[in-house]
Amino acid sequence: MAAIEHVYAREILDSRGNPTVEVVLETDDGAQGLGLVPSGASTGEAEAWECRDGNKSRYNGKGVLDAVNAVNEIIAPAIIGMDATNQRALDQKMIEMDGTMNKGHLGANAILGVSLAALYAAAESADLPLYHYIGGTNAHILPVPNMNILNGGAHADSNVDIQEFMISPYGFNTFSEALRAGVEVYHTLKNVLKERHLNTGLGDEGGFAPDLQSNAEAIDLIIESIEKCGYKPGKQIGICLDAASSEFYNAKEKAYRFEGKLRDVDWMLNYYENLVHTYPIVSLEDPFAEEDWEAWQKITAVLGNEIQLVGDDLLVTNPQRLQKAIDLKAANSLLVKLNQIGTVSETLDAIELATRHSFTSMVSHRSGETPDTTIADLAVAKNTRQIKTGAPARGERIAKYNRLLEIEEELGTAAEYAGYSAFKRATKL
Repeated sequence: MAAIEHVYAREILDSRGNPTVEVVLETDDGAQGLGLVPSGASTGEAEAWECRDGNKSRYNGKGVLDAVNAVNEIIAPAIIGMDATNQRALDQKMIEMDGTMNKGHLGANAILGVSLAALYAAAESADLPLYHYIGGTNAHILPVPNMNILNGGAHADSNVDIQEFMISPYGFNTFSEALRAGVEVYHTLKNVLKERHLNTGLGDEGGFAPDLQSNAEAIDLIIESIEKCGYKPGKQIGICLDAASSEFYNAKEKAYRFEGKLRDVDWMLNYYENLVHTYPIVSLEDPFAEEDWEAWQKITAVLGNEIQLVGDDLLVTNPQRLQKAIDLKAANSLLVKLNQIGTVSETLDAIELATRHSFTSMVSHRSGETPDTTIADLAVAKNTRQIKTGAPARGERIAKYNRLLEIEEELGTAAEYAGYSAFKRATKL
Protein backbone atom coordinates (compact mmCIF):
# COMPACT_ATOMS: atom_id res chain seq x y z
CA MET A 1 0.00 0.00 0.00
CA ALA A 2 1.15 3.53 -0.84
CA ALA A 3 -1.05 5.71 1.35
CA ILE A 4 -1.73 9.20 0.03
CA GLU A 5 -0.14 11.67 2.43
CA HIS A 6 -0.21 15.00 0.61
CA VAL A 7 -2.09 16.49 -2.38
CA TYR A 8 -1.57 19.97 -3.73
CA ALA A 9 -2.80 21.71 -6.90
CA ARG A 10 -1.65 24.90 -8.58
CA GLU A 11 -2.48 26.89 -11.69
CA ILE A 12 0.08 26.66 -14.53
CA LEU A 13 0.03 27.47 -18.27
CA ASP A 14 -0.48 25.11 -21.21
CA SER A 15 1.09 25.32 -24.68
CA ARG A 16 -1.35 27.99 -25.83
CA GLY A 17 -0.61 30.17 -22.82
CA ASN A 18 -3.92 29.34 -21.15
CA PRO A 19 -4.21 28.29 -17.51
CA THR A 20 -4.45 24.63 -16.61
CA VAL A 21 -4.16 22.46 -13.50
CA GLU A 22 -1.06 20.78 -12.07
CA VAL A 23 -1.41 18.38 -9.14
CA VAL A 24 1.38 17.03 -6.93
CA LEU A 25 0.56 13.90 -4.90
CA GLU A 26 2.87 12.29 -2.34
CA THR A 27 2.58 8.94 -0.58
CA ASP A 28 3.85 7.76 2.79
CA ASP A 29 6.63 5.71 1.20
CA GLY A 30 8.20 8.78 -0.39
CA ALA A 31 6.77 8.39 -3.89
CA GLN A 32 5.60 11.49 -5.73
CA GLY A 33 3.34 11.87 -8.75
CA LEU A 34 2.67 14.86 -10.97
CA GLY A 35 -0.59 15.30 -12.90
CA LEU A 36 -0.66 17.87 -15.71
CA VAL A 37 -4.00 18.43 -17.43
CA PRO A 38 -4.31 19.29 -21.16
CA SER A 39 -7.10 21.25 -22.84
CA GLY A 40 -8.72 21.13 -26.29
CA ALA A 41 -9.72 23.84 -28.77
CA SER A 42 -12.02 21.66 -30.85
CA THR A 43 -14.10 20.02 -28.12
CA GLY A 44 -17.05 17.67 -28.18
CA GLU A 45 -20.29 18.78 -26.52
CA ALA A 46 -20.40 15.49 -24.58
CA GLU A 47 -16.93 15.86 -23.10
CA ALA A 48 -16.52 15.94 -19.34
CA TRP A 49 -16.82 19.49 -18.02
CA GLU A 50 -13.67 21.60 -17.79
CA CYS A 51 -13.90 23.99 -14.86
CA ARG A 52 -12.95 27.57 -15.79
CA ASP A 53 -13.40 30.55 -13.47
CA GLY A 54 -15.18 32.85 -15.92
CA ASN A 55 -13.63 35.95 -14.35
CA LYS A 56 -13.05 38.18 -17.41
CA SER A 57 -10.60 40.37 -15.51
CA ARG A 58 -8.22 37.43 -15.19
CA TYR A 59 -6.85 35.36 -18.11
CA ASN A 60 -9.91 36.47 -20.14
CA GLY A 61 -12.09 34.25 -17.99
CA LYS A 62 -10.00 31.12 -18.54
CA GLY A 63 -8.44 30.88 -15.09
CA VAL A 64 -8.66 27.57 -13.24
CA LEU A 65 -8.44 28.68 -9.62
CA ASP A 66 -11.86 27.14 -8.94
CA ALA A 67 -10.54 23.77 -10.14
CA VAL A 68 -7.38 24.24 -8.07
CA ASN A 69 -9.50 25.00 -5.01
CA ALA A 70 -11.65 21.93 -5.72
CA VAL A 71 -8.50 19.81 -5.43
CA ASN A 72 -6.99 21.55 -2.41
CA GLU A 73 -10.15 22.12 -0.38
CA ILE A 74 -12.53 19.30 -1.36
CA ILE A 75 -10.74 16.36 -2.99
CA ALA A 76 -7.49 16.37 -1.00
CA PRO A 77 -9.02 16.05 2.49
CA ALA A 78 -11.26 13.24 1.29
CA ILE A 79 -8.53 11.07 -0.22
CA ILE A 80 -5.72 11.44 2.33
CA GLY A 81 -4.93 7.92 3.57
CA MET A 82 -6.32 6.17 0.49
CA ASP A 83 -4.08 3.73 -1.40
CA ALA A 84 -2.63 5.41 -4.49
CA THR A 85 -2.13 1.99 -6.09
CA ASN A 86 -5.88 1.34 -5.99
CA GLN A 87 -6.56 3.60 -8.98
CA ARG A 88 -10.12 2.43 -9.53
CA ALA A 89 -11.20 3.03 -5.94
CA LEU A 90 -9.61 6.48 -5.94
CA ASP A 91 -11.24 7.49 -9.23
CA GLN A 92 -14.60 6.14 -8.12
CA LYS A 93 -14.37 8.12 -4.88
CA MET A 94 -13.87 11.36 -6.85
CA ILE A 95 -16.67 10.49 -9.28
CA GLU A 96 -19.03 9.94 -6.35
CA MET A 97 -17.91 13.16 -4.68
CA ASP A 98 -18.65 15.05 -7.89
CA GLY A 99 -22.07 13.43 -8.22
CA THR A 100 -22.76 14.44 -11.83
CA MET A 101 -22.64 12.62 -15.17
CA ASN A 102 -20.00 14.94 -16.68
CA LYS A 103 -17.79 15.95 -13.72
CA GLY A 104 -19.87 19.13 -13.68
CA HIS A 105 -19.41 19.88 -9.98
CA LEU A 106 -15.68 19.53 -9.30
CA GLY A 107 -14.51 19.71 -12.91
CA ALA A 108 -12.80 17.06 -15.02
CA ASN A 109 -9.59 19.10 -14.94
CA ALA A 110 -9.50 18.91 -11.13
CA ILE A 111 -10.35 15.20 -11.02
CA LEU A 112 -7.98 14.19 -13.81
CA GLY A 113 -5.08 16.08 -12.25
CA VAL A 114 -5.45 13.99 -9.09
CA SER A 115 -6.06 10.77 -11.01
CA LEU A 116 -2.87 11.22 -13.06
CA ALA A 117 -0.78 12.26 -10.07
CA ALA A 118 -1.87 9.14 -8.18
CA LEU A 119 -1.02 6.97 -11.19
CA TYR A 120 2.52 8.34 -11.34
CA ALA A 121 3.02 8.07 -7.59
CA ALA A 122 1.85 4.45 -7.65
CA ALA A 123 4.23 3.61 -10.49
CA GLU A 124 7.11 5.23 -8.63
CA SER A 125 6.15 3.37 -5.48
CA ALA A 126 6.27 0.11 -7.43
CA ASP A 127 9.61 1.17 -9.00
CA LEU A 128 8.24 0.58 -12.49
CA PRO A 129 8.17 2.71 -15.64
CA LEU A 130 4.63 3.90 -16.27
CA TYR A 131 4.03 1.71 -19.34
CA HIS A 132 4.95 -1.43 -17.39
CA TYR A 133 2.96 -0.35 -14.36
CA ILE A 134 -0.19 0.07 -16.48
CA GLY A 135 0.32 -2.72 -19.01
CA GLY A 136 2.44 -5.35 -17.29
CA THR A 137 4.99 -7.47 -19.10
CA ASN A 138 2.99 -7.48 -22.35
CA ALA A 139 3.52 -3.74 -22.89
CA HIS A 140 5.97 -3.82 -25.80
CA ILE A 141 4.46 -2.44 -29.03
CA LEU A 142 5.64 1.01 -30.12
CA PRO A 143 2.84 2.96 -31.84
CA VAL A 144 2.80 4.47 -35.32
CA PRO A 145 3.15 8.24 -34.85
CA ASN A 146 0.33 10.05 -36.65
CA MET A 147 2.00 13.41 -37.16
CA ASN A 148 -0.15 16.48 -37.80
CA ILE A 149 2.09 18.36 -40.22
CA LEU A 150 -0.51 20.64 -41.82
CA ASN A 151 -3.12 22.36 -39.65
CA GLY A 152 -6.51 23.80 -40.57
CA GLY A 153 -9.88 24.28 -38.92
CA ALA A 154 -9.87 25.37 -35.28
CA HIS A 155 -6.13 24.72 -35.02
CA ALA A 156 -5.10 27.42 -37.50
CA ASP A 157 -6.01 30.85 -38.84
CA SER A 158 -6.38 29.70 -42.44
CA ASN A 159 -9.11 28.92 -44.97
CA VAL A 160 -8.57 25.15 -44.79
CA ASP A 161 -11.63 23.33 -43.42
CA ILE A 162 -10.12 19.97 -42.46
CA GLN A 163 -8.44 20.39 -39.10
CA GLU A 164 -5.54 17.95 -39.34
CA PHE A 165 -3.54 16.45 -42.18
CA MET A 166 -1.34 13.75 -40.69
CA ILE A 167 1.37 11.48 -42.02
CA SER A 168 1.59 7.94 -40.66
CA PRO A 169 5.01 6.36 -41.28
CA TYR A 170 4.09 2.70 -40.87
CA GLY A 171 6.41 1.12 -43.45
CA PHE A 172 9.51 0.98 -41.24
CA ASN A 173 11.12 -1.57 -38.96
CA THR A 174 11.39 0.50 -35.79
CA PHE A 175 9.71 3.47 -34.16
CA SER A 176 12.92 5.50 -34.34
CA GLU A 177 13.19 4.91 -38.11
CA ALA A 178 9.53 5.86 -38.57
CA LEU A 179 9.96 9.02 -36.51
CA ARG A 180 13.01 10.03 -38.54
CA ALA A 181 11.07 9.59 -41.79
CA GLY A 182 8.21 11.70 -40.46
CA VAL A 183 10.58 14.47 -39.39
CA GLU A 184 12.22 14.45 -42.84
CA VAL A 185 8.84 14.83 -44.55
CA TYR A 186 7.88 17.64 -42.16
CA HIS A 187 10.99 19.67 -42.98
CA THR A 188 10.62 18.95 -46.69
CA LEU A 189 7.02 20.18 -46.58
CA LYS A 190 8.28 23.51 -45.26
CA ASN A 191 10.57 23.82 -48.29
CA VAL A 192 7.73 22.86 -50.66
CA LEU A 193 5.53 25.58 -49.13
CA LYS A 194 8.32 28.13 -49.41
CA GLU A 195 8.81 27.30 -53.08
CA ARG A 196 5.14 28.14 -53.66
CA HIS A 197 5.36 31.30 -51.55
CA LEU A 198 2.89 29.83 -49.05
CA ASN A 199 2.80 30.63 -45.35
CA THR A 200 5.03 28.47 -43.14
CA GLY A 201 3.63 29.73 -39.83
CA LEU A 202 2.62 27.02 -37.38
CA GLY A 203 -0.78 26.04 -35.98
CA ASP A 204 -1.50 24.95 -32.41
CA GLU A 205 -0.05 21.47 -32.90
CA GLY A 206 3.09 22.47 -34.76
CA GLY A 207 1.87 21.84 -38.30
CA PHE A 208 2.12 24.44 -41.05
CA ALA A 209 -0.99 26.55 -41.61
CA PRO A 210 -1.10 27.98 -45.15
CA ASP A 211 -4.13 29.31 -47.02
CA LEU A 212 -4.85 26.91 -49.89
CA GLN A 213 -7.19 26.65 -52.88
CA SER A 214 -8.79 23.47 -51.54
CA ASN A 215 -8.48 20.83 -48.85
CA ALA A 216 -7.20 18.33 -51.41
CA GLU A 217 -4.32 20.67 -52.22
CA ALA A 218 -3.02 20.07 -48.69
CA ILE A 219 -2.81 16.34 -49.41
CA ASP A 220 -1.11 16.99 -52.75
CA LEU A 221 1.57 19.06 -51.01
CA ILE A 222 2.14 16.31 -48.45
CA ILE A 223 2.34 13.59 -51.12
CA GLU A 224 4.91 15.67 -52.99
CA SER A 225 6.93 16.07 -49.79
CA ILE A 226 6.86 12.32 -49.10
CA GLU A 227 8.09 11.57 -52.60
CA LYS A 228 10.82 14.22 -52.44
CA CYS A 229 12.17 12.41 -49.38
CA GLY A 230 12.41 9.20 -51.39
CA TYR A 231 9.53 7.44 -49.63
CA LYS A 232 6.51 5.76 -51.20
CA PRO A 233 3.05 7.17 -50.32
CA GLY A 234 0.73 4.38 -49.26
CA LYS A 235 3.53 1.85 -49.07
CA GLN A 236 5.68 3.44 -46.39
CA ILE A 237 3.77 6.54 -45.33
CA GLY A 238 0.00 6.89 -45.30
CA ILE A 239 -2.30 9.86 -44.72
CA CYS A 240 -4.66 10.36 -41.78
CA LEU A 241 -7.24 13.15 -41.72
CA ASP A 242 -9.14 14.74 -38.89
CA ALA A 243 -12.06 16.61 -40.46
CA ALA A 244 -13.35 17.82 -37.05
CA SER A 245 -16.61 18.36 -38.92
CA SER A 246 -18.57 19.48 -35.87
CA GLU A 247 -16.63 22.74 -36.28
CA PHE A 248 -18.14 23.41 -39.73
CA TYR A 249 -21.55 21.78 -39.17
CA ASN A 250 -24.56 24.10 -39.42
CA ALA A 251 -27.11 22.62 -37.02
CA LYS A 252 -29.91 24.94 -38.20
CA GLU A 253 -29.47 23.90 -41.84
CA LYS A 254 -28.41 20.34 -40.94
CA ALA A 255 -25.60 20.73 -43.44
CA TYR A 256 -21.83 21.25 -43.55
CA ARG A 257 -20.27 24.56 -44.65
CA PHE A 258 -17.34 23.15 -46.55
CA GLU A 259 -15.13 24.99 -49.05
CA GLY A 260 -17.46 27.97 -49.03
CA LYS A 261 -20.78 26.19 -49.59
CA LEU A 262 -23.41 24.32 -47.59
CA ARG A 263 -23.11 20.57 -48.29
CA ASP A 264 -25.53 17.83 -47.33
CA VAL A 265 -24.53 14.44 -45.91
CA ASP A 266 -24.61 12.67 -49.27
CA TRP A 267 -22.34 15.29 -50.85
CA MET A 268 -19.86 14.99 -47.98
CA LEU A 269 -19.95 11.18 -48.13
CA ASN A 270 -19.22 11.26 -51.85
CA TYR A 271 -16.40 13.74 -51.22
CA TYR A 272 -14.79 11.48 -48.61
CA GLU A 273 -15.17 8.42 -50.87
CA ASN A 274 -13.39 10.23 -53.69
CA LEU A 275 -10.58 11.32 -51.36
CA VAL A 276 -10.07 7.79 -50.06
CA HIS A 277 -10.01 6.33 -53.56
CA THR A 278 -7.64 9.04 -54.84
CA TYR A 279 -5.11 9.24 -52.01
CA PRO A 280 -3.46 6.72 -49.64
CA ILE A 281 -5.74 7.67 -46.75
CA VAL A 282 -5.75 5.07 -43.98
CA SER A 283 -7.75 6.93 -41.32
CA LEU A 284 -10.53 9.53 -41.24
CA GLU A 285 -11.51 11.17 -37.97
CA ASP A 286 -14.81 12.92 -37.26
CA PRO A 287 -16.05 13.04 -40.88
CA PHE A 288 -19.51 13.92 -39.56
CA ALA A 289 -20.83 15.91 -36.60
CA GLU A 290 -20.95 14.48 -33.11
CA GLU A 291 -24.72 13.89 -33.05
CA ASP A 292 -25.14 12.99 -36.73
CA TRP A 293 -25.34 9.27 -35.93
CA GLU A 294 -27.15 8.37 -39.14
CA ALA A 295 -24.39 9.91 -41.25
CA TRP A 296 -21.81 7.99 -39.22
CA GLN A 297 -23.71 4.77 -39.92
CA LYS A 298 -23.71 5.55 -43.65
CA ILE A 299 -19.98 6.20 -43.90
CA THR A 300 -19.15 3.17 -41.77
CA ALA A 301 -21.22 0.96 -44.07
CA VAL A 302 -19.51 2.42 -47.15
CA LEU A 303 -15.89 2.84 -46.02
CA GLY A 304 -15.61 0.91 -42.76
CA ASN A 305 -14.05 -2.15 -44.39
CA GLU A 306 -11.43 -0.03 -46.16
CA ILE A 307 -10.22 2.54 -43.66
CA GLN A 308 -10.27 3.50 -40.02
CA LEU A 309 -13.16 5.80 -39.06
CA VAL A 310 -12.24 7.48 -35.80
CA GLY A 311 -14.73 8.93 -33.33
CA ASP A 312 -13.42 11.89 -31.35
CA ASP A 313 -16.24 14.39 -30.76
CA LEU A 314 -18.60 11.48 -31.44
CA LEU A 315 -17.23 9.22 -28.68
CA VAL A 316 -15.31 11.56 -26.31
CA THR A 317 -13.55 8.57 -24.71
CA ASN A 318 -16.86 7.76 -23.03
CA PRO A 319 -17.71 4.04 -22.67
CA GLN A 320 -21.45 4.79 -22.92
CA ARG A 321 -21.15 6.66 -26.21
CA LEU A 322 -18.70 4.06 -27.48
CA GLN A 323 -21.23 1.31 -26.73
CA LYS A 324 -23.85 3.24 -28.69
CA ALA A 325 -21.47 3.45 -31.67
CA ILE A 326 -20.80 -0.28 -31.42
CA ASP A 327 -24.53 -1.05 -31.37
CA LEU A 328 -25.29 1.28 -34.30
CA LYS A 329 -22.20 0.27 -36.32
CA ALA A 330 -21.13 3.90 -36.41
CA ALA A 331 -17.30 4.30 -36.54
CA ASN A 332 -14.72 1.56 -36.03
CA SER A 333 -12.04 3.38 -34.03
CA LEU A 334 -11.79 5.26 -30.73
CA LEU A 335 -9.75 8.40 -30.18
CA VAL A 336 -8.44 8.29 -26.62
CA LYS A 337 -8.15 11.56 -24.70
CA LEU A 338 -7.84 11.36 -20.92
CA ASN A 339 -9.39 14.75 -20.24
CA GLN A 340 -12.51 13.99 -22.30
CA ILE A 341 -13.66 11.52 -19.65
CA GLY A 342 -11.67 12.77 -16.65
CA THR A 343 -10.11 9.73 -14.94
CA VAL A 344 -7.47 7.13 -15.72
CA SER A 345 -9.84 4.25 -14.88
CA GLU A 346 -12.58 5.35 -17.26
CA THR A 347 -10.00 5.89 -20.01
CA LEU A 348 -8.72 2.34 -19.59
CA ASP A 349 -12.33 1.06 -19.58
CA ALA A 350 -12.95 2.79 -22.93
CA ILE A 351 -9.85 1.22 -24.49
CA GLU A 352 -10.82 -2.22 -23.19
CA LEU A 353 -14.35 -1.88 -24.57
CA ALA A 354 -13.01 -0.78 -27.95
CA THR A 355 -10.62 -3.72 -28.10
CA ARG A 356 -13.34 -6.25 -27.21
CA HIS A 357 -15.41 -5.05 -30.14
CA SER A 358 -12.57 -4.90 -32.68
CA PHE A 359 -12.34 -1.11 -32.63
CA THR A 360 -8.84 0.29 -32.94
CA SER A 361 -7.66 2.92 -30.44
CA MET A 362 -5.58 6.00 -31.21
CA VAL A 363 -4.17 7.63 -28.09
CA SER A 364 -4.19 11.40 -28.50
CA HIS A 365 -2.86 14.69 -27.18
CA ARG A 366 -4.87 17.93 -27.07
CA SER A 367 -4.15 21.20 -28.85
CA GLY A 368 -3.51 22.85 -25.47
CA GLU A 369 -0.77 20.57 -24.14
CA THR A 370 1.83 20.35 -21.38
CA PRO A 371 5.23 18.62 -21.19
CA ASP A 372 3.45 15.59 -19.67
CA THR A 373 4.21 12.33 -21.53
CA THR A 374 1.49 10.06 -20.13
CA ILE A 375 -0.01 9.32 -23.55
CA ALA A 376 3.30 7.91 -24.81
CA ASP A 377 3.40 5.38 -21.97
CA LEU A 378 -0.32 4.69 -22.30
CA ALA A 379 -0.03 3.82 -26.01
CA VAL A 380 2.70 1.29 -25.24
CA ALA A 381 0.99 0.02 -22.09
CA LYS A 382 -2.19 -0.90 -23.96
CA ASN A 383 -0.46 -1.80 -27.25
CA THR A 384 -2.84 0.51 -29.09
CA ARG A 385 -0.50 0.63 -32.11
CA GLN A 386 -1.26 4.30 -32.76
CA ILE A 387 -0.55 7.66 -31.20
CA LYS A 388 -1.47 11.16 -32.29
CA THR A 389 0.61 13.90 -30.77
CA GLY A 390 1.19 16.62 -33.34
CA ALA A 391 3.98 17.69 -35.63
CA PRO A 392 7.63 17.07 -34.76
CA ALA A 393 7.82 20.65 -33.50
CA ARG A 394 7.08 22.52 -30.26
CA GLY A 395 8.45 21.16 -27.00
CA GLU A 396 5.17 19.79 -25.65
CA ARG A 397 4.75 17.60 -28.78
CA ILE A 398 8.40 16.56 -29.01
CA ALA A 399 8.30 15.44 -25.36
CA LYS A 400 5.95 12.58 -26.31
CA TYR A 401 8.10 11.47 -29.26
CA ASN A 402 11.26 11.61 -27.16
CA ARG A 403 9.57 9.55 -24.44
CA LEU A 404 8.73 6.87 -27.02
CA LEU A 405 12.37 6.83 -28.12
CA GLU A 406 13.33 6.24 -24.47
CA ILE A 407 10.78 3.43 -24.12
CA GLU A 408 12.01 1.79 -27.32
CA GLU A 409 15.55 1.86 -25.94
CA GLU A 410 14.45 0.53 -22.54
CA LEU A 411 12.57 -2.38 -24.12
CA GLY A 412 15.53 -3.32 -26.30
CA THR A 413 14.97 -6.52 -28.25
CA ALA A 414 11.48 -6.86 -26.73
CA ALA A 415 10.35 -3.70 -28.55
CA GLU A 416 8.10 -4.24 -31.55
CA TYR A 417 7.02 -1.50 -33.94
CA ALA A 418 3.33 -1.65 -34.87
CA GLY A 419 4.03 -0.67 -38.48
CA TYR A 420 1.66 -2.10 -41.06
CA SER A 421 -0.48 -3.83 -38.41
CA ALA A 422 -1.81 -0.47 -37.24
CA PHE A 423 -4.06 0.12 -40.27
CA LYS A 424 -6.16 -2.23 -42.36
CA ARG A 425 -5.37 -0.27 -45.52
CA ALA A 426 -1.60 -0.08 -45.02
CA THR A 427 -0.09 -1.81 -48.06
CA LYS A 428 3.37 -3.33 -47.79
CA LEU A 429 6.20 -2.63 -50.21
